[in-house]
Amino acid sequence: MTKQHAFRLTTTWHPATDHEPLAYSLILTNLSNEPIGDFRLCVNGPGRIDPAATVEGGVLAVRLSNHSEFTPADDFVLQPKASWTITARGLSYPLRHWTDGATTAYIALADGKTVPVAITPTRAVGDNAPLKRGAEIYPVPAHVDVPVSVVPWPHTVSVSGSRSLPLGLAPQPQGSEAERAVQAFATSVQALFPVEGIVRTEAEGGLPVVLRISEGFKAEAYAIQFSDGGVDLTASTRSGLLYGLITLGQILRGARLHPETFVFPLEGEIRDEPAMRWRGTHLDVSRQFYGSAEISQFLHILAWNKLNRFHWHLSDDEAWRVEIDAYPELVSIGAWRGHGLPIPPLLGSGPQATGGYYTKAAIREIIRLADELAIDVVPEIDMPGHCYSVLQSLPWLRDPEERGEYFSIQGFPNNCLNPAREETYQFVETILDELLELFPSQTFHVGADEVPSDAWTGSPQAKARLAQLGSDSAAVLQADFLKRVQASLTRRGRTTGAWEEAAHGGGIDKTHCYLNGWHTVEISAKLANEGYDIVVCPGPVYYLDMANSPDWSEPGAGWAGWSEPEKLYNFDPVEGWSAPQREHFLGVQTCIWSEPMTDRAVFDRLVFPRISALAETGWTRPEAKSWNRFKGLAGLMPILYGYRSESV
Repeated sequence: MTKQHAFRLTTTWHPATDHEPLAYSLILTNLSNEPIGDFRLCVNGPGRIDPAATVEGGVLAVRLSNHSEFTPADDFVLQPKASWTITARGLSYPLRHWTDGATTAYIALADGKTVPVAITPTRAVGDNAPLKRGAEIYPVPAHVDVPVSVVPWPHTVSVSGSRSLPLGLAPQPQGSEAERAVQAFATSVQALFPVEGIVRTEAEGGLPVVLRISEGFKAEAYAIQFSDGGVDLTASTRSGLLYGLITLGQILRGARLHPETFVFPLEGEIRDEPAMRWRGTHLDVSRQFYGSAEISQFLHILAWNKLNRFHWHLSDDEAWRVEIDAYPELVSIGAWRGHGLPIPPLLGSGPQATGGYYTKAAIREIIRLADELAIDVVPEIDMPGHCYSVLQSLPWLRDPEERGEYFSIQGFPNNCLNPAREETYQFVETILDELLELFPSQTFHVGADEVPSDAWTGSPQAKARLAQLGSDSAAVLQADFLKRVQASLTRRGRTTGAWEEAAHGGGIDKTHCYLNGWHTVEISAKLANEGYDIVVCPGPVYYLDMANSPDWSEPGAGWAGWSEPEKLYNFDPVEGWSAPQREHFLGVQTCIWSEPMTDRAVFDRLVFPRISALAETGWTRPEAKSWNRFKGLAGLMPILYGYRSESV
């Protein structure tokens, strides 16, 4: 059988009714002129077939997380132009959106070869609405209640008049820090708006902008003075100057693209400073890989939104993404997925080897760019859980006497580093040696989320260590692990970042850590009350993989709910917090988990404009926020891939 044979897979979601249980049907059609037998149908996508599911029409022969392989009955032959139907009545969670369904399919033959299968998006019974992709771009109205276009909105805007629109800005830096700010701004506008000529000389019509360092401003604050002679920009730091230039660039673009709505001021002042010190986003590059060019462009977009933290999720069950000299297997094995490989196709990857990793040279270049853009890159290596790719790459890390299986919530077996083994700490210390040399951030994130409650129950070494600790809880064993890892980071002068589960089982040293509160604001408030510094990023609001609405036609996930841009914009991350609790509030960040992001048009729809809504929460004083104003300005903000709203 060769690849010239054509097959098509259609999938349908049947929600449960009063009379029928839920059903997920897969129909494989042989479009070729030849029969096919002795094969497996392999599918994957965010939705996970439950291993205990009732499967009609076939057998669930293999299941690892969201990768499933079905076999027909013995001696079954799929004849030309005929179809084979499989119905699964049981999933790890009900499908809620079209991207939950299978996104890749292929046929595996008995001789080891694979045959591609065309696949269409999963449809829901009774829902024929066009499926949505691409960012929804809010149109800029003819009238907005502000004269200039700036997102996030500044602290104070006192401008008047309208000068003839300059063709661009001609920065005149005074001093080395001002020169660096100008260079970073020029690099960003060239990357984001390459033909607009936002930075240009006076000879080409650029408006003089004098930049200088001046004492008296907070770290990221700045002031802009508009006058007949040009513009003066002052700040106490390079980041303040950069943010001032970004504000000017946004004002210029607004007035140029929508002269009926916005002006470039003739006189007056803008004084600005952020409401929160931590304004960030997290990007999971394990579930889907993003090349260095994508990461760099994304950093430019973060800076344009005045976001100052990039939480880089570099490892998870599905892949390891960073070069480690001491353990080359981490990338030769752990960075790739494919049929017959130690990690199978997952989340839209097909039978061919798919993936990638960041070399140390690439990371250094990304760190250099982030520093120029005033962005702190916080690396995350998720441990002790979410380590399936690590343990597939370095199986000697497992307890050789461990028996039985436990499963993560995502369906990965035995996916946790064993805290009872000295080999585990040798591994952690070795990767920290290499990673801390690469990443200068004060903060290193160790994950610590979603360790199964029955982890390590089959490990004699783990049982012995728990006996020494006087407990039988996996949370206590994780806490033991985290204390040791945190102590190593503290000795090296670093602060430990972790997800909120790091507080379980006795917790870690509160004076040298911060936690990401990802469940609810109430849980974050409780942790703040216990003395933990908190970055608020609740899944029901700030997880950008969640869909924009509950409609099937929207892409994204739904396990934490849904969050339209207006809901995210108006969300108060510290509602009900006391003054002492607010002392431990660092700020906010969105989290981009990449399960549904195989399609980059889905990325654009889920991330934009919600990331700008978060940016305004982090920067603008609560009393100065306005959804109507934001909606009128957000259409001018850049998107990563350029996909605009459409239907499929």
